[in-house]
Amino acid sequence: MKPEIHPEYMDCTVRCSCGNTFQTRSTKPELKIDICNVCHPFYTGQQRFVDTGGRVQRFADKFGAAKETVAEREAARKAKRAAEAAEREAARKAEREAKAAEKAKRAEEFAKKAEEAAATAEVAAEDQESVAEVSAEEAAAVDALVDQAPEAEVVEATEEAAE
Repeated sequence: MKPEIHPEYMDCTVRCSCGNTFQTRSTKPELKIDICNVCHPFYTGQQRFVDTGGRVQRFADKFGAAKETVAEREAARKAKRAAEAAEREAARKAEREAKAAEKAKRAEEFAKKAEEAAATAEVAAEDQESVAEVSAEEAAAVDALVDQAPEAEVVEATEEAAE
C-alpha cells in the first residue's frame, strides 16, 4: 500500500432513527441511518410502514395524479391502435375491391374474346360447309363425268370395231 493516500480506518458508532446504536469500523467516526436490522421489516418479519419525514406523502402529492395521466395515455394509445387497425382494414378492403374489379374486367374481356372466337369459328364452319358443298358438287360433277367417260369410250370402241 502506498503511504498517505488511504483514509484512516477507525471505530464508528452507527445510530438508527429507531434509536438503535451499535459499533463497527469505518472511515468516519459516526454514521446516522434511517433503517437498521432491528426495525427493517425483512428482519423483524412485520409489515411496518416506514415513512421518514413524510416522504411517502410528498411523493403522493407530487405524482398522485400520475395514475390519471397514465390512464389517459393508455386510452390515447388504445384509440390510436384502433384507428390504425381500422385504417389497415379499410386499405385491405379497398385492395380487395380493386382486385375484384380487375378480375371482373378480365372476365369481361375473356367473355368478349370467347364471343369473337365463337363468331370466328362459326364463320369458319360456314365457310367449311360451303366448301364442302362445293366440293360435294364438284365431286358429283366429276363422278358424272367419270360415269359418262366409259360410255363414251364404249361407244368409240364400238364404232372403231364396226369400221
